[in-house]
Amino acid sequence: MEFNEAHHMFRKTVRDFVEKEINPHADEWEKAAIFPGHELFKKLGDLGMLGLEYEPQYSGGGVDHSYTMIFAEELGRADVGGIPMAITVQTDMATPALAKWGSHELKMEYLAPACRGEKICGIAVTEPDAGSDVAGLKTTARRDGDDYIINGRKIFITNSIQADFLVVLARTSDEGGYKGMSLIVVPTDRPGFQVIRKLDKMGNHCSDTGELAFDDVRVPVTNRIGPEGRGFQLQMQQFQKERMIAVYTAVGAMTRAIERTVAYLKQRQAFGQPLINNQYIQYTLAELVTEIEALRYLGHACCEQIVRGEDVTRLATMAKLKAGRMGRRVADQCLQFHGGVGYMDDMWTSRYFRDSRLASIGGGADEVMLRILTGMEGFQA
Repeated sequence: MEFNEAHHMFRKTVRDFVEKEINPHADEWEKAAIFPGHELFKKLGDLGMLGLEYEPQYSGGGVDHSYTMIFAEELGRADVGGIPMAITVQTDMATPALAKWGSHELKMEYLAPACRGEKICGIAVTEPDAGSDVAGLKTTARRDGDDYIINGRKIFITNSIQADFLVVLARTSDEGGYKGMSLIVVPTDRPGFQVIRKLDKMGNHCSDTGELAFDDVRVPVTNRIGPEGRGFQLQMQQFQKERMIAVYTAVGAMTRAIERTVAYLKQRQAFGQPLINNQYIQYTLAELVTEIEALRYLGHACCEQIVRGEDVTRLATMAKLKAGRMGRRVADQCLQFHGGVGYMDDMWTSRYFRDSRLASIGGGADEVMLRILTGMEGFQA
């Protein structure tokens, strides 16, 4: 993929933001298990980073997907995984369907302030009994005149503690399975909405995650995104964006992890010489950077398909599967090469080990990626 001067300048801008506005606060935000979302998002919005591909009339940047890829790769270099998680939920998981299928009025009220960093949002799909199997969701949105009345539970919802609105997938008809679902924008100040509890996670501590209740939450029918009953299909399109953003972020995180590990190995003395001089370590690092570069260019190929308007499902699924597994391997090896100090809870290697584990679960588990691929490749009789 070819990059021009504008791409390089944008990459530097994002990297500078990460180094100045995120990394100095990483330890503090992790310890607090929360970050100042509205403050940080407003800074990103002022730089035009929260709606890169969206239309300028809705405060978007109007650029192509290559800028999103650069943005995510650089976010991945953050010293804490929870912040890229929170940001990309807003930019590439909760808002794509709204930007593409929402009405002008809906986009003015919700998308534009999200792009400006004035509102935080999340995507509410997963339920206690419906995770990878989205067809099993039970949350309902019953029509009552010009309103929907929403009832149900959602769990593992990122940004939900600080969110001003959520994009909720709910059943708007009695049709079972994948039919009869709709995506609906739900402001979190509506009566009947409640954060039941803030969830404690193995990693990504500063990214707030909640279990939510919707008890007779009333919202206008005009808050629906796209045609009624097409929510599942629209969400599947969003999933491709989510999976690609996870790949780009993982590439940035892995690259940064190798850089930091090499720096440590060069200054760490063992048996009278720097650890980096150990041939086994050198060869292992060489294999890792080779695989990271292969994944990077697979991501670039996906990016080019998206820019051309092509179906990216096959390559995106492969890339998502590879990114999750590769991230686990890099995290494990970097921790190993740091020895005892790498196992300490306040060391970056320990945090990265915890944070990176989610990539094989969120946005479609490895097993779901494999199921999709077996079908697409014709591996079923």
